[in-house]
Amino acid sequence: MDMKPALLGLIGTLVLAGCNSVSYYGGPGLEPIPGSITYNGQPRSKLTKSPPGSSFPHDFTDQYGRQVEETYIIQPDRSLIIAHRQYKPIRFFGD
Repeated sequence: MDMKPALLGLIGTLVLAGCNSVSYYGGPGLEPIPGSITYNGQPRSKLTKSPPGSSFPHDFTDQYGRQVEETYIIQPDRSLIIAHRQYKPIRFFGD
């Protein structure tokens, strides 16, 4: 009896079991920082025309003068979570 196919199948199953997909619906997202839309809590106005699950960007300068780009996802209850945050590199002399 050849054990190679069974061993390869077991290894493949373990590798796939270690993979997981990212779901922003279950988690709290990133913590807001000064300048984030949700820094002082959820915004008062609800995004009623955008469907749940849609995303949009927000660019701002943080308290340290860094350029920040955040991506928000609209939840089913119309609240927002920060799904992604990127600090843009500082440009000197119009680089």
